[in-house]
Amino acid sequence: MRRPGLFIGVLACAALAYIGWNTLRTEGPGSRGPAQGRELPRFAVPLALSDLEGDANVSGRACSVRGPKVLNSCELAKRGPVVLTFFAEPVARCDDEIDQVERMRARFPDVQFAAVAIRGSRDALRRRVRERGWKLPVGHDRDGAVANLYGVAVCPTIVLARKGGDVDRTLIGSQDEADLEPAVEELEP
Repeated sequence: MRRPGLFIGVLACAALAYIGWNTLRTEGPGSRGPAQGRELPRFAVPLALSDLEGDANVSGRACSVRGPKVLNSCELAKRGPVVLTFFAEPVARCDDEIDQVERMRARFPDVQFAAVAIRGSRDALRRRVRERGWKLPVGHDRDGAVANLYGVAVCPTIVLARKGGDVDRTLIGSQDEADLEPAVEELEP
């Protein structure tokens, strides 16, 4: 007597076991962001308000891509602790998070605050930056390469790193100021 249901069940269990095993041994950031203690993944992207066009540079040479039209993770980490917020346009809760981070900047002058907009229209992003009065550097990740490198799956995602670039933590989803402020304070020497 044949039992096709049993055979299919065994195959399904084997597939799930493989997926679980593969997930546990894979070293990528997943959707949790970069791992604590690891170096910030390197990238360079055009600043939203600049006239520089192009995709993100996430190669081993990203740190050498610098200038007044570029947001560079290596440059941020060299200057001080980093608060890097990823967001998508137009998503109200993400824009609200950037507003909050923008307000916090004045209280933490030694911390490098920056944001990365994931894909979307560059013209719409430029309008949003100007309308909301954001002064922090906002990079445009046109092709989504930086978001993939950082394992961003939720908007907003905030990566906090110490001076030099070691990741302290990644905060996923909207954060209220009462929770975010102590996390930023812990970054300062």
